[in-house]
Amino acid sequence: MSSSANRLYKSIPLWFFLLALVLSWWAGQSSSVVWSVQSYSMDVRTAEARIETLGASAFIPVEASQLRDLADTEISQEPPLLEEWVIENEGSEQVAYRHIEAQFHRGAWSLFPAFVTIVLCFLTREPITALLGGIVSGALLLGTYDLLSGIMIPGLTNSSAALVVLLYLGLLGGMLGIWSRNGAARAFAESITRHFVRGPKTAKLAAWALGVFFFQGGTISTLLVGTTIKPVADKEKISHEELSYIVDSTASPIAVLLPFNAWPFYVQGLIFVGGVSVLATEAARVTFFFTSIPLFFYAILAITFTFLLSIDRLPFIGASFKEAIRRSRETGKLDRPGSTPLQASKTFKGSDIPEGYQPAAFEFIVPLVLIIGIAVGTYLLLDSPNVLWAFAVAVFVAAMISRLRGMSLKELIEGVTTGLQGVVYGAVILLLAVVIGGLSRETGGGLFLVDSMGGALPYQVLPLLLFVLTVVIAFSTGTSWGTFAVTFPLAMPLAWSLAQNGGLEHPVLFIQICFAAVINGSVFGDQCSPISDTTVLSSLATGCDLMDHVKTQIIPSSVAAGLAIIGWTTLTLFV
Repeated sequence: MSSSANRLYKSIPLWFFLLALVLSWWAGQSSSVVWSVQSYSMDVRTAEARIETLGASAFIPVEASQLRDLADTEISQEPPLLEEWVIENEGSEQVAYRHIEAQFHRGAWSLFPAFVTIVLCFLTREPITALLGGIVSGALLLGTYDLLSGIMIPGLTNSSAALVVLLYLGLLGGMLGIWSRNGAARAFAESITRHFVRGPKTAKLAAWALGVFFFQGGTISTLLVGTTIKPVADKEKISHEELSYIVDSTASPIAVLLPFNAWPFYVQGLIFVGGVSVLATEAARVTFFFTSIPLFFYAILAITFTFLLSIDRLPFIGASFKEAIRRSRETGKLDRPGSTPLQASKTFKGSDIPEGYQPAAFEFIVPLVLIIGIAVGTYLLLDSPNVLWAFAVAVFVAAMISRLRGMSLKELIEGVTTGLQGVVYGAVILLLAVVIGGLSRETGGGLFLVDSMGGALPYQVLPLLLFVLTVVIAFSTGTSWGTFAVTFPLAMPLAWSLAQNGGLEHPVLFIQICFAAVINGSVFGDQCSPISDTTVLSSLATGCDLMDHVKTQIIPSSVAAGLAIIGWTTLTLFV
């Protein structure tokens, strides 16, 4: 490619972005607005929680409602109010609570910010740029030109953004920093390896078990598991393709199956649907996430398949994978001839442990037990897992143990600071995703899909469509969480509308199936993407050629995805 052609190719994202801004502004000025007033029943618990927070005046008598007569209709002009909470007497003692809300959409233009985000993801392969592009597009569509005060500040001053900062950036980053500073996670991994590995199978099983134990997923899982088990796995003639597949496939999949982490808190902010009691409050949406876990078929199969590979019982792995296993066992060559294995630098190997400090495995086990114990305990006692309490207590206990064992306060704070720095990039993506998720609801993308497709699309095909859509986005962008931000605000209202229009006996089960399809499609696409951080880090930590890792894991992962689709589609026949 000539230099001029190369410059032209590199300028395509910029020209697309500029064109998108012009079209967004034009649509905001000239496209017609369709208003829709919807009336939703509220469960008593949600209504009482609102009354407790805002007082009895939060609800007005139905006779005083200005939106009641407009409910469940489309109107051409803005109504006098945007929302009302109404109380209605249904008998001498019974009362009903309703939330009446006015929303609008601009036809197909309501989907334009999501479209801009997806296309920029394809063109730039960089999620922050793509999310910012979608946010600017949405702001212009809404006619808001003060991007900071009109869009960013309101979008970042809600509880969803606060949870991301507190849990993901603060507590999770602090926990990972303490573990890195005191060497606890590596000491635990090395202890498991030293006492358990007796051959090729146990070496792979140790990698699988460590991936499950490090259920926070992402960087901490791939780097610790890969770099710890690699020397032993190399000694046992485990091909780097095998090891990288196990490391990668036990990162994000286990993080959604054991979501005592930031995942539920981030996702809950994206899945609100008016009138659906199981999605009405933050606690209800977190509980919805946990109760949907049995439907995470791809994640379950991914963990199962890596276990079967560990015991040499996985039947469908493809010719390249079989050749890698044969080559390593028979010749001792851990990489394909002619490959270019990635090599981890010293930065990725080991922890920054203070001189004279002796790492201990129990410093990893105790906080981990506290995280799981408190989260599960609050789930059983309060019907909703309190992951914030779990992490806060675990971080405090981990810090106290390190101090009592001789680590200075300065060294401890340095570790926490390092941990915070390590998750800043992810936190920025999450915060931008929260903003664009709110913008998608404001521009009416989900409402437009409901109006245009709610009665025409067979509900049985929706899980498949959502899975394919999220796989394409996540594979192209290398991020599952960015995919959630684009997809959930559109998918959940459509799923609920199809459930209602289809007269399904179990509408909540149907939206759980669609929810699972989005979560698992995003995880699958992210895991198999060659530009995903977990894919690259899995190859780096295990010393595998990046494309060899991508090519060998794609077949078992795709089989798992295919079986998951069959499972979801079959379940739709019983909803």
